[in-house]
Amino acid sequence: MNIGIVNDLPLAVEAIRRAIALRPEHRVLWVAPDGAHAVDFCAAQPPDIVLMDLVMPGFDGVEATRRIMASRTPCAILVVTSSVGANAWRVYEAMGAGALDAVDTPTLADHTLADSSQQLLEKIDQIGRLLEQPVARRTTAAVPRATGKVSTLVAIGASAGGPTALATVLGKLPVDFRAGLVIVQHVDKAFAEGMAQWLDGQTPLHVRVAQLGDRPQPGEALLAATNDHLNLTRTGTLDYAREPADTPYRPSVDVFFHSVVQHWQANAIGVLLTGMGRDGAIGLKAMRAKGYHTIAQDEATSAVFGMPKAAAALGAARSILPLDKIAGELLALVKKSQ
Repeated sequence: MNIGIVNDLPLAVEAIRRAIALRPEHRVLWVAPDGAHAVDFCAAQPPDIVLMDLVMPGFDGVEATRRIMASRTPCAILVVTSSVGANAWRVYEAMGAGALDAVDTPTLADHTLADSSQQLLEKIDQIGRLLEQPVARRTTAAVPRATGKVSTLVAIGASAGGPTALATVLGKLPVDFRAGLVIVQHVDKAFAEGMAQWLDGQTPLHVRVAQLGDRPQPGEALLAATNDHLNLTRTGTLDYAREPADTPYRPSVDVFFHSVVQHWQANAIGVLLTGMGRDGAIGLKAMRAKGYHTIAQDEATSAVFGMPKAAAALGAARSILPLDKIAGELLALVKKSQ
């Protein structure tokens, strides 16, 4: 893969270079010392992936991400920063602007370079698989329907640009929203808890990470929070599973949507928001085929029109809406189902 590095610290750049050099299939295409140069370089020489620092002179990595993703040559962006934990809020802002994931910058110390580089290389590989993911139809075996509490379930999938989109949708829903919500956002388990807390502050609803055995409840949004796949079980509870192991992203939106089709006995609504790749499109198609209402975010308001575009191409979305109209549609649909 051709890789662009955006970082103003020479030691950090050298550590990233050495990590990339461990894989002969990767090469550094260019190095940008700040966000402004990164935007220009992405336009002149688009790489396969950009490794974006957050704190830089001029405008920072969040603004650089926003401008790159809004340009004619958007690129896959991985945030590589000194400490994901210490910069959690900036990470969420960058993901809201279109970044796919985040990882700590590798260190130059000889005894730690291999270990710290491995995390970076795994993230690059994961994004590479996402970019190459084919559209393939999935078939599922018939599974007995569960008996459980009758209520509406809103299943939401998102990736690049998702945090901001989720905050917009959830922020327009009232505290007495009469449906349970389950969210699968492409996010590493290292900062899923922090993202749930951040989203909780953006909405009247209660947002928390989904725990083993949880049941969707009205007025509460549960966020997938491990690197395993979130599933709805036959009894209507939530579970995590390692399989399928070959999906490009963990947790997978498609896996969760298919589990809803298999196991949810009552009314459901599927929502696919901004994101790179095609995860969720096949699952949303299965939800529509079962008779559930399905919604995809439109191109104009998507930070990355990848996942919603794939859904539209498959005819998976019954409604394609601008971001600020999705909450209103959910309110109307839930009220109608009461």
